[in-house]
Amino acid sequence: MSDALPPGGKPDREFCSTSDAAQMLGVSLGTVQQMVENGLLDAWKTTGGHRRIRVASVEAFMRTRQAGPARTVVVPERPNTLRVLIAEDDRLMQALYEKTVATWDMPVRLQIVASGLEGLIEIGRNPPDLLVADLVMPDLDGFAMIRKLRADPQLAGMDIIVITGLTPEDIEEQGGLPEDVLIYGKPIPFRELKGYVQARLMQLHRRPA
Repeated sequence: MSDALPPGGKPDREFCSTSDAAQMLGVSLGTVQQMVENGLLDAWKTTGGHRRIRVASVEAFMRTRQAGPARTVVVPERPNTLRVLIAEDDRLMQALYEKTVATWDMPVRLQIVASGLEGLIEIGRNPPDLLVADLVMPDLDGFAMIRKLRADPQLAGMDIIVITGLTPEDIEEQGGLPEDVLIYGKPIPFRELKGYVQARLMQLHRRPA
C-alpha cells in the first residue's frame, strides 16, 4: 500500500503514516514523532514497528493552526512561578508548546506571541524569567529582538533560548547571536527545555522569601 496522499492532500482512511501526517501539517517527521511521543497525536504501531496516526487527531491540530494568535496562561501565577515567554509565529508550534508544557505539571506561566515586535511589547510590560524564541518571524525577527534586548541594560541578563530551523551557517550569515544565548535546532527539544525550566524553578525556590 502506498503512503502517497490522494488529491487534496488528505488521506482517505482513518489512519495515516508519519510522513502523511508531516505533509498534512507542514512539519518535519521529527516534529510528528515528537507530537506522538508527547501524546498530542493519537497513534499506534503495526506489528512491523511502523507508526499509524489517527487522521482525526491530525485534523484537530490543523484546526488549531487556523485559530487566532495564542496568548496562554498554563497555570495561575503564584509565588515561585516561572514566567516563560515563547516567541513563535507558527500556530501549530504554538499549540505544541502549550499542550506539552501543560503536561509537565510545574508552576510555569506560559505566554505566547507571534513576532519579535509582540515579544518586545510583552517584555516591556512584564519581563519573563525565560524567553524562548524562533528566529524567522514577521514584523521583527528573532535576531533583531534579541539584539534589542541585549542592548537594554535592564534586560541584558534575561535568559534566552533560541529554537530554530536555521543552520549554524545561516545564523552566522545573519550576524550571529550573543554567546550567552542557548541555541537548539528544531524539532523542539522538549526534554532539554524541561530540564532547563526545572533548574530555573529550583533557583526560584532557593530565593529568600
